[in-house]
Amino acid sequence: MNVKNSVLLGTLGRYSDRFHEFQPFKSLEDRLKTSAKIPRVHGVEPVYPQDIGHSGEQVELIQNADLPVSAVNVNVKGEAEFKYGSFTNPDQAVREKTVTYLKTAMDIAVDLGTNMVSVCPLIDGFDHAFQVDHSKQWQWFIEGLKGAAAHRDDVRISIEYKPFESRNHIIAPNMSTTLLACEQTGFKNVGVTMDVGHAISGGENPAAALALGHSMNRLFYVHFNDNDRRWDWDTLPGSVNLWETLETLYYVRKLNWSGWFAYDVFTRHGDPAEALDATFEIMENLNAFIDKIGMDTLQEMTETQQPAAAYRELIKAML
Repeated sequence: MNVKNSVLLGTLGRYSDRFHEFQPFKSLEDRLKTSAKIPRVHGVEPVYPQDIGHSGEQVELIQNADLPVSAVNVNVKGEAEFKYGSFTNPDQAVREKTVTYLKTAMDIAVDLGTNMVSVCPLIDGFDHAFQVDHSKQWQWFIEGLKGAAAHRDDVRISIEYKPFESRNHIIAPNMSTTLLACEQTGFKNVGVTMDVGHAISGGENPAAALALGHSMNRLFYVHFNDNDRRWDWDTLPGSVNLWETLETLYYVRKLNWSGWFAYDVFTRHGDPAEALDATFEIMENLNAFIDKIGMDTLQEMTETQQPAAAYRELIKAML
């Protein structure tokens, strides 16, 4: 197992909801400098085109930051023309623009020294019954992924699924549906970004989802955060669902998965850089907690399937 920590550069910038701005705007240069100072950081994830520029205007700035890039995050949701969807927009020109964004980001990813782009189709899906043609939406989604995947086989496309927001029902809401999409493309360079918080808010067990994605050789990327299962609050890992977070880390080790962890942790109160520093330390301590309990002991718990005995040992290990 070889896992590295990446900073999602958006978590260090402006953060607001409908009612309040919690964090101010910060330039890409400032966010890169801040990232470099956070202990335990191994790389960053910039956003195309918002951070990088439509034609890669900021590539040199990112390269000069001397921080490896885990993946390029492709934003196909924020601009006005994506109001009715990106991959699934009824307007063919918008669907083609979506694929062009992915292809351009794939080329830029290579310039930045990474072999992966991540995309979260948050604007694709529906809000109400009789709002969209579900058959056409799925067809367009697969066609778009195929078009991008065929662009170059040395760059992986990792689909980040989420059950809702900004659509009430997103076209890739869970691990199984997203894996189906990957398989239907027929391309091996299409896989899944599993966000622990998205899995939890969608009613999944993140460890089970991770194991499923790994079994299909489609688990490309993992994001850690937490929430109360009602909304994607992007809180510190383990701050709400401690045991599910611990089990997910256990499966990462059990399956000997290697790759990048990134962290969708947004801070309302306090310094975002400090929150990421705390996040990395939390993850380190959770791994140490697994060592304290013992991988063999955790495996025995799953084999005996006796929760009373298991939680007796788990709670005891906390003392």
